[in-house]
Amino acid sequence: MTLEAGLADGLETLELPLAPTIRSKLLQYLALIEKWNRVYNLTAVRDPDKMLAHHLLDSLAVAPHVVGNSILDVGSGAGLPGIPLALARPEVSVTLLEANHKKSAFLRQAAIELALDNVDVVNARVETWEAPRRYDVVISRAFSDLAEFVSLAGRLCDDGGVLAAMKGVHPHEELAHLPPGYRLRNTLPLRVPGLHAERHLIFVERL
Repeated sequence: MTLEAGLADGLETLELPLAPTIRSKLLQYLALIEKWNRVYNLTAVRDPDKMLAHHLLDSLAVAPHVVGNSILDVGSGAGLPGIPLALARPEVSVTLLEANHKKSAFLRQAAIELALDNVDVVNARVETWEAPRRYDVVISRAFSDLAEFVSLAGRLCDDGGVLAAMKGVHPHEELAHLPPGYRLRNTLPLRVPGLHAERHLIFVERL
């Protein structure tokens, strides 16, 4: 199966209709990751077919559930989930926060080549960044520990906003150690096409 067909099938399973121009840019984004990966080591996943499921569809699976006008992707890395979300939701302002200089360089180049007018790239650490605004959704796919993510990024979440953590198996123990002032809003089990593993989207809100 071609990448184009795999993406089309995946989007149909996710019930996420996207215009052909957006699908083309998603595949262009995968090609950019593959190209830069040879030098910058953006991701351990090297095979484009695996990237489609592990990165692209995994990120797009959260798109229907992320509601708001502004999204902050903390520890964006290769731009996941921020760039797929920016492509799927062009009306939303997306900020990619990444501490690594080389990865930030890739993110800036990807935003230029994909003509992502709704994306800003910030090269800074989440714990020291003085943000000019707060966000409706603060999301992360890279943080290993939920409590640490909430502790460091919670201040960047707007009133009434939500912190969204993309996880594998349900993080029961991590949820038990949320910092004071925060609580679980809800948990969504996700089915990612082509990915035979548990995936959950955890929403945390400020009390």
